[in-house]
Amino acid sequence: QVQLVESGGGLVQTGGSLRLSCVMSGRTFSSYAMGWFRQAPGKEREFVSCISGSGGSTLTADSVKGRFTISRDNAKNTVYLQINSLKPEDTAIYYCAARPGSWNMNPGMYNYWGQGTQVTVSS
Repeated sequence: QVQLVESGGGLVQTGGSLRLSCVMSGRTFSSYAMGWFRQAPGKEREFVSCISGSGGSTLTADSVKGRFTISRDNAKNTVYLQINSLKPEDTAIYYCAARPGSWNMNPGMYNYWGQGTQVTVSS
């Protein structure tokens, strides 16, 4: 059984930075593509970024490109999301997700989800 546990969220001021982490257990981490998604109150879950199992391929949403960076450390079974230049509109619950094989932007294609970590950006 795959388990995903996110951490690193919090309350930050506009322009601040956070690094979100997500640790996976239960399966061979490098066999899974990982994605980060977010959901703001009253909105649908939104794709943020995803990364291949090897870490050699990534995809990031245009809305956050240049500010958000996804990476992974397969030795630590951990995927990261570095978030810089935070804006109030980045306020959301951030979720990591895992799927075997190749990465995908569609949240419906992910098999496993973490519980989420809250990011709140004050203006």
